[in-house]
Amino acid sequence: MSQLYPARSKAIAARKLDDEMMIMSARDSTLFSLNDVGTIIWEAADGRTPLAEIVTQKVCAEFDVEPGEALKDAESFVLELAGHGIMLLSDAPQAGPS
Repeated sequence: MSQLYPARSKAIAARKLDDEMMIMSARDSTLFSLNDVGTIIWEAADGRTPLAEIVTQKVCAEFDVEPGEALKDAESFVLELAGHGIMLLSDAPQAGPS
């Protein structure tokens, strides 16, 4: 898989409760609850940082997990969120807010 640059969709409502992120899709009002690893990825998804870097610097730094396996799981995770319209994916860095 090519390099992925995840970004949070603006068409959602999100709130962090303890270590979990609660996200509601504006598209269909579906509610998602992210665990601590999902929350780390979600919070780091700025559209400019590649997913591999997020996994290495954030996930692997906090959890005892093998980088290759963590990246594979993270790719599946962001693809699932993108399928629900709450995560945007690009193969190049996205422009930051103006």
